[in-house]
Amino acid sequence: QVQLVESGGGLVQPGGSLRLSCAASGSTLDYYAIGWFRQAPGKEREWVSCITVSGNSIKYTDSVKGRFTLSRDKTKNTVYLRMNSLKPTDTAVYYCAAGAYCLESVNAYDYWGQGTQVTVSS
Repeated sequence: QVQLVESGGGLVQPGGSLRLSCAASGSTLDYYAIGWFRQAPGKEREWVSCITVSGNSIKYTDSVKGRFTLSRDKTKNTVYLRMNSLKPTDTAVYYCAAGAYCLESVNAYDYWGQGTQVTVSS
């Protein structure tokens, strides 16, 4: 069983950048696909990005393509989400999750972190 802890959220102005971290313990991330999701107030949890178990494929939702970059550091057992050119519409609680497959559905993931708040505002 893997435990996930997100960090790196905060308040940033529009156009700014943040890097979120998803640190794993209890198991190596080598065995899992990792997804990033976000949830804004009053809205459903939304898939943002994911990486396959092999690391050979990374996918993004259209609204973040070209702005967000997912990466994985096996030596640190951590996955990152670099977010550039942030917009107020990116404001949400961001979650990382681990599962068997890199899919858009929340149901594809078995383990979740507690989330980190990202607020984009001037």
